[in-house]
Amino acid sequence: MRHSPLLQGHGTIHLEFDGANVFKIIHAQFIAPGIKRFILEAPRIARKQRPGQFVILRVNETGERIPLTIERSDPGKGTVNLVVQSIGKTTHLLNSLETGDSIMDIVGPLGKPSEIANFGTVVVMGGGVGTAMAYPTAAAMKRAGNRVITILGGRNKDLVLLEQEMREVSDTVFVTTDDGSYADKGLVTDKLRQLIENGTRIDLVLAVGPIPMMRAVAEMTRKERIRTIVSLNPIMIDGTGMCGGCRVLVEGKSEFACVDGPEFDAHRVDFAVLVQRNSMYRDAEKRSMEQYQRELEEKKTTAKTQAEMACALEGK
Repeated sequence: MRHSPLLQGHGTIHLEFDGANVFKIIHAQFIAPGIKRFILEAPRIARKQRPGQFVILRVNETGERIPLTIERSDPGKGTVNLVVQSIGKTTHLLNSLETGDSIMDIVGPLGKPSEIANFGTVVVMGGGVGTAMAYPTAAAMKRAGNRVITILGGRNKDLVLLEQEMREVSDTVFVTTDDGSYADKGLVTDKLRQLIENGTRIDLVLAVGPIPMMRAVAEMTRKERIRTIVSLNPIMIDGTGMCGGCRVLVEGKSEFACVDGPEFDAHRVDFAVLVQRNSMYRDAEKRSMEQYQRELEEKKTTAKTQAEMACALEGK
């Protein structure tokens, strides 16, 4: 274990490095279009991980470092699960890996664990891959004696994730899809509004998903004075508070998602600044993705040419 000094006022974070040069992929499988679940061999991280925490990984020596929330861990088997959606170059590259491949390095667990207590009735809201982030906290809330109501959402049926897993740790599960291809047509906020209007007592809301979704939930629950927690995933580099890349404005004060979060009081977060910061590198990310796609096409063309040449030689 290494102890990494942080910015003044943030103390010391204890990071677990598994010692090996690579982290083996025990199992990799797509669970939805463009969304893949990895089971990784990482025994030390599995022993230390708590709900709400995340890791930062690097696929190879030249790759960028990206944060990913731990869906679940198995200390007995020494494994952790990550759910990855192909969005940019690194996530596309990661999702091209298969069972038996390896990831160069993983650091974690990072961030503060979720606050788990018997609050009463907890509404857990997951949008898309946000459900994978919310799942371990929902399970812990249920074990703590809460009544757990889960609201899952996706653009369509294929993008409603972990429904069965969430049903196993929830008292009630509602599902919405933007296009109405499955369950109720609408947004997760529509179902939350129904619960509020029906007089359902809600003691805590946990919302994890796209920024517009979390922002809308925050605005709705602020009016009702319902305590609401959101899990933020801004741009991160080192994960120890040193770089300042994951700065979040909370009631006018700068905090860091990697050490002060990733979970924050939704009513204190400045979502406008969060949106602005998350879009800072959008053009650079687009160029990187376009370059990656060109490289893939070049490799395919080269492979095809080599195969055609081999067939021609065999025919002589």
